[in-house]
Amino acid sequence: MKIEKEELDKIVEQQVELNNLLKRIGFIETEKDGLLKAYIEVLGDSNTSKKELEEKYGAINIDLSDGSYTKVETE
Repeated sequence: MKIEKEELDKIVEQQVELNNLLKRIGFIETEKDGLLKAYIEVLGDSNTSKKELEEKYGAINIDLSDGSYTKVETE
């Protein structure tokens, strides 16, 4: 006994689509992992730069459009 050809074709097509989606999900997760690692690296570099600037200039707020800065007022 066998199912009808149309039914088999439908099931096979669905399985192929599921497998393709799983492959795409895996690729996206791999890409996401790489992006998260890059983000963490840049975040670390940014924190290092902030510390270096604070050692040189003290606590400041920097205008990123032109590089000017103002001292942070502490109470």
